[in-house]
Amino acid sequence: MAQPKRRWSKARTHLRRSTWKKEEPKLTTCPHCHEPVMPHRVCKNCGYYDGKEVIAKKETENA
Repeated sequence: MAQPKRRWSKARTHLRRSTWKKEEPKLTTCPHCHEPVMPHRVCKNCGYYDGKEVIAKKETENA
């Protein structure tokens, strides 16, 4: 099996690993309640996805 002729420098290693960054999640707004939501997921606030109610939320009234 082939072996490297020389050791990689620390600078070259860091350059190669510089793209290993954690991305922040991409968010869109829910068209029903305008809350931030991850794309292609059901809205946790109102329970709607693609204009249809998928999860029925209980309306609790604080009296």
